[in-house]
Amino acid sequence: MVKNNKFLISVTLVLVLLIIAGWSDKKIQPPQTASVSELEEKIQHLEDIEQIKQLKARYFRFVDEKKWSDLAGLFTADARIVADGQEYPGGGKAFANMIGNLVGKAPTVHHGHMPEIEIIGKDKAEGVWAMEDLLTFPDAKGSPPGHNGYGQYHETYRKVNGVWKISSMELTRFRMDPLKNWDPNTDPVTGK
Repeated sequence: MVKNNKFLISVTLVLVLLIIAGWSDKKIQPPQTASVSELEEKIQHLEDIEQIKQLKARYFRFVDEKKWSDLAGLFTADARIVADGQEYPGGGKAFANMIGNLVGKAPTVHHGHMPEIEIIGKDKAEGVWAMEDLLTFPDAKGSPPGHNGYGQYHETYRKVNGVWKISSMELTRFRMDPLKNWDPNTDPVTGK
């Protein structure tokens, strides 16, 4: 069922105005009409796609804000997660803990771009996102090198109790430019 009927009301008003403006003229042919249920399904797909976009936006934001329990909550309990060819078993909670342990308080920047999202069932979808991430770590013994990375997320989504969640995520990178790590005795943002 459509949660928001404003779109249907707008479409109806536009059709009425077009009829008044001259559809009776034989030069103007009315478009093929869709049934209300077809329009409702299309609107629901658009709403689902928007909810998935917001889900992924929260993913990037929670990583950068270091909100690890919120990050874990974005995944299904049985989520399959692969990053750079390595699988991370244990679902979203284990993945969020691993990311938290890896980056700690280090400044990060994650962006997702150009989503290609397809609804493949009532409660299933898949998508591809272009991505860029920037990570630097404290310049200390054993720290991984910082990088500016570019690649793609290939994901599947499942609606659980009416909420879209990430059910699988595979990150592949096309390029990683090295970045200098920061002095742990300074603020990672200001450098002071």
